[in-house]
Amino acid sequence: MPIDQQFFNRDISWLSFNHRVLEEAKDTSLPLFERLKFLAIYSNNLDEFYKVRVAEYRNATLLPEGYPDIPDADQILEQINAIVGQHWIEYSKIFKGDILPLMEKNGITLHLESYSTKKEHTEFIHNFFHTELIPCCQPVVLNKGTRSFMRDNRLYLAVKLYRKRKKKDKKHKKRRARYALIKVPTNDHKRFIELPQVDDQYHYMFLDDAIRFGLPELFPGYDVVGSWGVKIARNADLGIEDEFWGDLVEKIRKNLALRKTGTPAGLYHDRSIPADVLSFLMKSFDIKPIELVETGSYQNLHDFFSLPNPYAPKLEWQGPPPIKPFELEEAGSMFEAIKRKERVLHYPYHSFDYVIQFLREAATDEKVDEIKVTQYRVASNSEVVGALIFAAHNKKKVTVFVEVKARFDEANNLYFAKQMEKAGIKIIYSIPGLKVHAKMALAIRRSNGVRKRSFAYLSTGNFNEKTARSYADHGFFTCNDAYLDDMEGLFKYLEDQNNKPKLNKLLITQINLRKGIMNRINREIELAQNGKKGYILLKMNGIQNKNLISKLYEASQAGVKVDLIVRGICCLVPEQSYSENIRVVRLVDSYLEHARIWVFGNDNNTEMFLSSADWLNRNINRRIETAFPIEQEELKSEILTILEMQLRDNVKVRKIDQNLNNIRIPTCAQPLRAQQASYNYLAELDNIIRKKKSAKKTD
Repeated sequence: MPIDQQFFNRDISWLSFNHRVLEEAKDTSLPLFERLKFLAIYSNNLDEFYKVRVAEYRNATLLPEGYPDIPDADQILEQINAIVGQHWIEYSKIFKGDILPLMEKNGITLHLESYSTKKEHTEFIHNFFHTELIPCCQPVVLNKGTRSFMRDNRLYLAVKLYRKRKKKDKKHKKRRARYALIKVPTNDHKRFIELPQVDDQYHYMFLDDAIRFGLPELFPGYDVVGSWGVKIARNADLGIEDEFWGDLVEKIRKNLALRKTGTPAGLYHDRSIPADVLSFLMKSFDIKPIELVETGSYQNLHDFFSLPNPYAPKLEWQGPPPIKPFELEEAGSMFEAIKRKERVLHYPYHSFDYVIQFLREAATDEKVDEIKVTQYRVASNSEVVGALIFAAHNKKKVTVFVEVKARFDEANNLYFAKQMEKAGIKIIYSIPGLKVHAKMALAIRRSNGVRKRSFAYLSTGNFNEKTARSYADHGFFTCNDAYLDDMEGLFKYLEDQNNKPKLNKLLITQINLRKGIMNRINREIELAQNGKKGYILLKMNGIQNKNLISKLYEASQAGVKVDLIVRGICCLVPEQSYSENIRVVRLVDSYLEHARIWVFGNDNNTEMFLSSADWLNRNINRRIETAFPIEQEELKSEILTILEMQLRDNVKVRKIDQNLNNIRIPTCAQPLRAQQASYNYLAELDNIIRKKKSAKKTD
């Protein structure tokens, strides 16, 4: 078999993941607004995919020689658009066939592709259109040579018109079609308009349809034939050709505005749009056939996130309250709790508040001399940044590495970097050619210039208290000097890449991570070849790197059993002769599985790493990532129990087959939903600790 057929295309594989997200919207066991949430996630995911990945393919097609690392770009683009077109047909069936009737059954009517003819509603829409919408609508009649522009991800209505006949015109005289464009003013108005309640129902309509109501008044002198929703997704690449000279931060700052005007990556259009309207738009905005994306009647359906729920919190999924571990609450101090033993918190089952508490304690502890943190993505009103500024005001030396190349978070990171600099925090900005994706914090205590007992935090996820409520990640607290030495060395390396640290515990890309992985896979191969048990369990968001996948194929052929839990991109092909010992599953549920965990059986002497790194090319080759060992048996047991529940899940887990299909796991056994079971397991674990402590006090 040719080598390239042993690997799925990464982007076709990603579409398989996004289809799995869409499948969740079909799940009748989920509350109505949870199903709508998955429709919104699917749409939002697809928008980013077109702005980033499809844009790269599109650029490759424009060059005579293409991109060396994107061969066959034309064919892959056609395949992507065909798959997405089928997904949108399914999307429309779910939305119109399942979700809308369920909404009406629950007392909510969302009027589609028209407007309600009830008197109370027509009067309301008429008044709303005249008082609110007319000032915001800017219809543009497109003529040959008309210079106009469609902004990135903005919603437009394409309108087909004919001039009204004058009395002197002959009735049989053929009229020339005219075309116009109207920007839907979602910056000024909510996407969903609430209409007056009628018949004990709540009524809503799309903002788009309120504009359709008034089209005859926006185009006096014309007969309006129809209107269709369209939008352009533009290339999100900031277009920085050389990161290695000049002021990289200033380049990013200036180029952020270009994202809104980048080259088209796709023209999303209603599949019912007439051919002549679509052809005119393509000519007017220089759209190639390969850039067309057929969708349903409405664009930007990530707006379902904002569809009002008049019965909230009913009809919504209510996650359980985050667990506040008894031992952390009893200790009162994070430093005191970490002194007693290393800790792992499992988000969102555990509260993220302890990370904020850790940083605030570092800010006020008299012995803490210095705080060092990496920042990749933070919340818009970041308590993490607030704690660091608080530390700087308390005369602590604070250093923050800010990755300003974190896609779609560049502006947010630049803003907070400036706020922190104003507070006196030392900011280290992006390294040219690399992204720093490691997630770590140090609280360093010193006396007379000598480091005393200090504290560290390493994580699989970001310092983001908002996403920590919905992303499943793991955070590790330690005061072990071996970790602290490695982390201090890594921070020095971030400031000066000539200072490569000597590492005791951590695996770090650009230094020892790839070799560390290969050595451990080789060890499992050797064990299997010697008649012992070889086992590897890997959980990641994505796996793409051909060298690492080939090594897993080698392990499989040697008899090593390999379990993969891969949420997103999976370029490894299962169910082949070279992968017969590899099982690949995907878990999509109410929380986004975001953790990276690597487990090597090591002949029943299990070695485990938590990491910030997926096995995508970008992580392995172009980022600074950390993987850190979990060595306490108690902590390893907790994480392994969670992983084993995910492997046994028969409700939300799907097996990925040789055709990238998401195959449901048979539920002949007792149903097991891993996320729900994980919360129950951790809550019970904490309850056992609480009871033991209480019994000791009683004794």
